[in-house]
Amino acid sequence: MSDATTHRVPQRAQQMLFGDVLPDLDMQTGYRGPAVCRALGITYRQLDYWDRTGLVVPDIRVASGSGTQRLYSFRDVLLLKVVKRLLDTGVSLQQIRVAAEQLKTFGVDDLTGVTMMSDGASVYLCTSNDEVIDLINGGQGVFGIALGKVWREVEGSLSKLPTEHLEANHTVDELALRRAAKA
Repeated sequence: MSDATTHRVPQRAQQMLFGDVLPDLDMQTGYRGPAVCRALGITYRQLDYWDRTGLVVPDIRVASGSGTQRLYSFRDVLLLKVVKRLLDTGVSLQQIRVAAEQLKTFGVDDLTGVTMMSDGASVYLCTSNDEVIDLINGGQGVFGIALGKVWREVEGSLSKLPTEHLEANHTVDELALRRAAKA
């Protein structure tokens, strides 16, 4: 995703995942990289790598050169949390990429019904209790991640962090402005 104006999931639509009311965020409000890192317990280097390799690219504003700030939507942060959980349990990055691509195809409303199961090697997306039971009975499921629980954790972490509104002509951050002033 090289263009910041590509298809986006409206922030207001995201509150429908659990029927809970999120803060009234418009489609251009999100979280900067450092805030996302604090909320998820990851390094900025990890976040940068996952963006550059296309694992999770920010929906609201992509980095477009030195001094620009990425801006992540709530949905992006949710996906990043799932990625981190899978990595922490030993799932390979290759399998995580497959799972992340599959999750991106789900509509916002559908994510609440998804449970990710893994046997440590493969990741399975289950959309019903029967699928989870079948997977466990087949000996394939070792652990599961209910996206509903992850949603609530991310929501709680982000509620304490500042949001940023995307401004039409905001392309550089404060550090880039200082560098430009020195030159």
